[in-house]
Amino acid sequence: MGFGDLKTPAGLQVLNDYLADKSYIEGYVPSQADVAVFEAVSGPPPADLYHALRWYNHIKSYEKEKASLPGVKKALGKYGPANVEDTTGSGATDSKDDDDIDLFGSDDEEESEEAKRLREERLAQYESKKAKKPALVAKSSILLDVKPWDDETDMAKLEECVRSIQADGLVWGSSKLVPVGYGIKKLQIQCVVEDDKVGTDMLEERITAFEDYVQSMDVAAFNKI
Repeated sequence: MGFGDLKTPAGLQVLNDYLADKSYIEGYVPSQADVAVFEAVSGPPPADLYHALRWYNHIKSYEKEKASLPGVKKALGKYGPANVEDTTGSGATDSKDDDDIDLFGSDDEEESEEAKRLREERLAQYESKKAKKPALVAKSSILLDVKPWDDETDMAKLEECVRSIQADGLVWGSSKLVPVGYGIKKLQIQCVVEDDKVGTDMLEERITAFEDYVQSMDVAAFNKI
């Protein structure tokens, strides 16, 4: 068993193929098996090996909890496809270039002060960026058609009524009157809403409540922002 040499493109390809239908090296939760294989990989796999890259980034997020992950760490040759032999590290014992900075650290080798400092700085920068990253708010741009009863409806008052509707996550935009025939004009008005707070059903209910002016409301266009 094994993945070949995980420090080579061929070994990473074996890992990528192995993870095509798996979330973890063993079982259904992260374990010491994932830690052992992660530590054998010299860095993030290339983007085209998306199964391996997805796994690498996921296991990397457990850096602080690695010691508490279940299982017992075994030799690399105990993991992976049965028909592949582990050769990671063979012929490369004299070189440490591939292991400059290991985010998990190593249980078997002493970490230099410089490498430790760099690792801690990078982790601090990552945590800082993660904390500052704003939560994404799903928004939509909606174009509404508001139709009056007849050509005698006060359209200025109708628009005033529509714009009087206020709600958290609702911002009214531009508007115009559009002829529909027989001297009747409809109000076409734009608004931007936060999807979790304002929906078209709520808008329709609030707008058609002005029954002295509004006959009906339709959604003319709806686009995610």
